[in-house]
Amino acid sequence: MADKKQAVKTIFLLVFFLIYSGVHLYLFLEAKASLALGTRTSRCVALFMLMMVLAPVIVHISERNGFESFAIFFSWTGYIWMGIAFLLLSLSLFCDCYRILVHLSAYIFSFDPSTVIPSARHCFITVLSLAVALALYGSIEALHIRSETITIRTAKVPKEIGTFRIVQISDLHLGLIVREKRLERILKEVRAAAPDMLVSTGDLVDGETDNLSCLVELLRKIAPAYGKFAVTGNHEFYAGLTQSLNFTRTAGFTVLRGEGADVGGFITIAGVDDPTAKIFGAVEGVREDKLLSGFSDDRFTILLKHQPVVLKGSPALFDLQLSGHTHKGQIFPFTLLTRLVFSFNSGRYQLADGAMLYVSRGSGTWGPPMRLMAPPEITIIDLIHDGS
Repeated sequence: MADKKQAVKTIFLLVFFLIYSGVHLYLFLEAKASLALGTRTSRCVALFMLMMVLAPVIVHISERNGFESFAIFFSWTGYIWMGIAFLLLSLSLFCDCYRILVHLSAYIFSFDPSTVIPSARHCFITVLSLAVALALYGSIEALHIRSETITIRTAKVPKEIGTFRIVQISDLHLGLIVREKRLERILKEVRAAAPDMLVSTGDLVDGETDNLSCLVELLRKIAPAYGKFAVTGNHEFYAGLTQSLNFTRTAGFTVLRGEGADVGGFITIAGVDDPTAKIFGAVEGVREDKLLSGFSDDRFTILLKHQPVVLKGSPALFDLQLSGHTHKGQIFPFTLLTRLVFSFNSGRYQLADGAMLYVSRGSGTWGPPMRLMAPPEITIIDLIHDGS
């Protein structure tokens, strides 16, 4: 089992560093050609980029060996640069495509392309400035948690209950970057919503959990009358499943792993492991279809599932699926890629058989501490009695 986990991590790291190194090579060549960098300056830029490529490894090693302050500093430095680099790459590719189209048009229609194409130096400086400005805006946007509210009218909520409020948090990625201040911002919105029940749809933690006791206490203080429930996300397995589960349970959550629970005698809440569990050989509980088929139709059934994937036939067995994982791309234009991968990218979707799916944009951030056109959220779900 340990060998399998190590193999998965090794493959993931190799793929990541190949892609990330390729991005930096492209940016280095763009900067060198556009700015006509000298030998000494080129070496300094290359050294900086090499350190940024290795930043995730440096952070991981530092964190595991107890150098938390250094890990936090390098984490912020490396991940802020990661966000800037992604924006710089996107804008540079856009400029390159623009140049190609202009030159192609100039060839077809016989005009001088230099009249509509700025110099390479001017273009790169503009793109870099814009990337930094967007990163700054994205860093501010990541701090402003929005409350998204959906209302579901159902006869399955008893008349005497009236309105039952569920609050969903997802993808907090608690760790070196999302810590006390950011968690407090999120929990302030949760408290303001006054939930009857709180659910977490995965990726609650990100990285080592040994030094997050202060965050556990903040989460423990949120104690809704009908409890707190959670499921695993892919990062629970990356961070270390045992530690992640201990953190989540100590924070007061009941972790649902292929199992269900009764809530107030009128709601059934079920949860399944993230598919990453299969890779690590750590799946628990029964399969989703078998799990859901064992519940009464008279109760409002909620399925907690990290990734927004709806299995064939499942909507007939639940009323509401709550998911996360996509972050809605987190930083535009990455949103375009998540739309290609996931049919359900973010927001509310009506499914077959009267069921519904809601995909959260996430409450925290992964990697770069910024969001662009995908603000963080907590989701308020009001189940309202409807006798009709």
